Amino acid sequence: MMVEKVTSLDVARLAKVSQSAVSRVFSGASASKATIAKVRAAADQLGYRPNTLARAMITGKSRMIGLVVAYLDNQFYPVALERLSNALQAEGYHVLVFMASNATDNVEPIVQELMDYQVEGIVFASVSISSDLTERCASAGIPVVLFNRGQDGLGLSSVTSANIDGGRQVAEFFVAGGHRRIAHIAGWQGSSTGRDRALGFRQGLKAAGVPLLAEIDGMYSREAAQSAARVLMARSDPPDAIFVGNDHMAFAVMDTLRSELGLSVPNDVSVVGYDDVPLASWDAYSLTSVRQPMNRMVEATVDTLLGQIADRDRPAQKVEIAGPLIVRASARIPEGWKT
Repeated sequence: MMVEKVTSLDVARLAKVSQSAVSRVFSGASASKATIAKVRAAADQLGYRPNTLARAMITGKSRMIGLVVAYLDNQFYPVALERLSNALQAEGYHVLVFMASNATDNVEPIVQELMDYQVEGIVFASVSISSDLTERCASAGIPVVLFNRGQDGLGLSSVTSANIDGGRQVAEFFVAGGHRRIAHIAGWQGSSTGRDRALGFRQGLKAAGVPLLAEIDGMYSREAAQSAARVLMARSDPPDAIFVGNDHMAFAVMDTLRSELGLSVPNDVSVVGYDDVPLASWDAYSLTSVRQPMNRMVEATVDTLLGQIADRDRPAQKVEIAGPLIVRASARIPEGWKT
């Protein structure tokens, strides 16, 4: 048995108001309290739900934001996704979440689908986009903000932690702890975050007059990081300290050092990560890590995106927020170091 779909006209008849009044109530436009009460009561009685996509086609305002994430195996991103979604929903927006790799041919159909949904803005979390896609979003009047990733030359807003400063903090910490054979398993060097953390780390060591023993691109991959740890520890002069470009890789490195190679962390090798995800504080790892100031990054991302939705001529913003080094038991603590 087919059930006829309830329309706004049905609601208007039951509430004894005009169809345009029903539209105003559900679009958030001006309406009296009495009208709102009657329309809501009639809608509840009939089981009416407004067609959000149809309204977006008419008004150009879908109240939807696209959130595109590269991966969720890194614990940083489920937390970021939850907080971004909650913050946008608190502002009255619905969030559409898509997964994408950094391959252009993977990102392009997702952007097209988001355009089909008439989203009012897009947040790319550690996802790179091409200049062509940037231009298409601009032509469609869709603001874009990059979260935890920057891309020079595209004129896009970005929000990151102060990655260069974070890498420098780790170098200073290792040197103060007496380490001299210091290596880096870097984050993917195709990303601004990986490059900036590595740059800051090298700068910090150079300023202290300590050479970098070795640097290997860990690709933000657990398997690549494990392989890199094996290569480093097989050297005739293995490192006594390793800075790992994010916590996801650092956990893999610690597991390899302890379980596979039978080494002690930090007695044989100090390990420091980057992100300070929840798992870093667990006793099994107690990982010293540079904390990404998640709440402030999310707040800046939402403020930037909504600011550009309200003012399409607003210049792109490049926001970098410094985070502290959180000292735990995975690395030798320098004498007198404040924890």
